[in-house]
Amino acid sequence: QVQLQESGPGLVKPSQTLSLTCSVSGTSITINYYYWSWIRQPPGKGLEWMGAIDYSGSTYYSPSLKSRTSISRDTSKNQFTLQLTSVTPEDTAVYYCFRDTELQERDYWGQGTQVTVSS
Repeated sequence: QVQLQESGPGLVKPSQTLSLTCSVSGTSITINYYYWSWIRQPPGKGLEWMGAIDYSGSTYYSPSLKSRTSISRDTSKNQFTLQLTSVTPEDTAVYYCFRDTELQERDYWGQGTQVTVSS
């Protein structure tokens, strides 16, 4: 059974870097042809796709967040990580990691983690 679990600080100060890790079990993040992705939902708003890292290690980012976003992976730990720099209160959201397919099926999700940006 595939499971994803987000971890990281729930509170980040403005101008700092938000860092979240998604731990994957039940499958390998290097298996063809999956995309290991991050998405967020600010309070009262819809889901915003942030980016992904695929089975080969190639990365993809939302144009609106690309300048501040980095996604990496640790294949030895079967984890992938999101870093978002220079955060502001507008980055307050529930952050989810999920597995996507080439058909955009988004088939497995983490439970989500609340991140609040506040001084």
